[in-house]
Amino acid sequence: MYTQALNAGAAERETPFVEDAGAAARFQARIDAEERIEPNDWMPAAYRKTLTRQISQHAHSEIVGMLPEGNWITRAPSLRRKAALLAKVQDECGHGLYLYAAAETLGTSREEMVDALLEGRAKYSSIFNYPTLTWADIGAIGWLVDGAAIMNQIPLCRCSYGPYARAMIRVCKEESFHQRQGYEIMLTLCRGTPEQKAMAQDALNRWWWPCLMMFGPPDSQSQHSDQSTKWKIKRFSNDELRQKFVDATVPQGHYLGLTFPDPDLRFNEETGHWEFGEIDWDEFRQVLAGNGPCNRERLAARRKAHEDGAWVRDAAAAYAEKRRARTEMKVAA
Repeated sequence: MYTQALNAGAAERETPFVEDAGAAARFQARIDAEERIEPNDWMPAAYRKTLTRQISQHAHSEIVGMLPEGNWITRAPSLRRKAALLAKVQDECGHGLYLYAAAETLGTSREEMVDALLEGRAKYSSIFNYPTLTWADIGAIGWLVDGAAIMNQIPLCRCSYGPYARAMIRVCKEESFHQRQGYEIMLTLCRGTPEQKAMAQDALNRWWWPCLMMFGPPDSQSQHSDQSTKWKIKRFSNDELRQKFVDATVPQGHYLGLTFPDPDLRFNEETGHWEFGEIDWDEFRQVLAGNGPCNRERLAARRKAHEDGAWVRDAAAAYAEKRRARTEMKVAA
C-alpha cells in the first residue's frame, strides 16, 4: 500500500493536470463529515503539498530537537536523570521516524525530505535554535517546550489525514511523559538551594518568549491557517493555541514560586484568561531566517551525522539488494 501511494504521489507531481471541481467538492464534503483521508484516496494537490510541508517540518523538528538535550546526557546530575533523559531523546528520534513515515505516504521520499533539511530548504521549529546553558534548561524544555508541543499536537490527533492523526496519538502520550519529567526537574530545583532556584528562574527567563513563538506568527500574519482549518488539518488558530498554553502554564509557574519575564502579564477576571505582553516577532523572523543563536550549529550537527551514517545506509541498501536477488533466484527456480 505504501509503495502504491508513493508511486501515485510521484506520478501526480510529474503529470500536469487540472483538478476536477466535482472531485474537489466531494473531497471537501468528506472533510466536513469528519471522514479520514487515507493515502490511496483522491486529494487536491494543494492538500498533499500542505501536509507534506507540515508533517516533514514536524519530523525535522523532532530530529533536530534531540540535539539541545542530547548535549546534557553525560552531564545529568544523577544516573536516574541520565537514564530518563536518554529515554526521552530516544523517544524524540522515534517521533521523527513515525512522522517521516506518515509524510512518505503522500508521495515524497524520506531521502528528499532529509535532503531539503540539510540543504536549508526546509524549516524546523525555531525553539531548537536556542542553547541549553544549564541543567535547568532541560527542565524548562520539558515543562515549557514539550508543554507547548502538546498544546499544538493534541488537536492533530483529529487531523483529517489518517496516517498523521494516528502517528500523533502515540507521540502525544510520550510527550505528556516528557512534560511531566521536565516539570519535576523544575520542582526539584525550586525546592532546593537558593542557587538551584535561581538557575530555574534563569531558565524560565530565557525560554518563555521563544516558547510563545513556537505557535507561529499571529493569526493576521499566518499564511496557511485558513486553508488548513478548512481542510481540518488544524483545529485551532495560532493565537488560540498560544492563549491556551499561557492559561495552563502561568499557574504552574506560580506554584513553583517563579516569576514570568513579562511585566504585562496579568489575569483578566472578565475573560478568565491571562493577558501577556507583545512578542518580539523580529527575533522570530531572524531565527527562522537562519540567524538564531544555534542555527548553524544545529544544521552542521545534522549534516555530520548524515555523512557519518552513510555506511549504514549503504549496507542496508546492499543487504536489501542481496535479499531481492535471492528471492528472484528462488522464483526462477
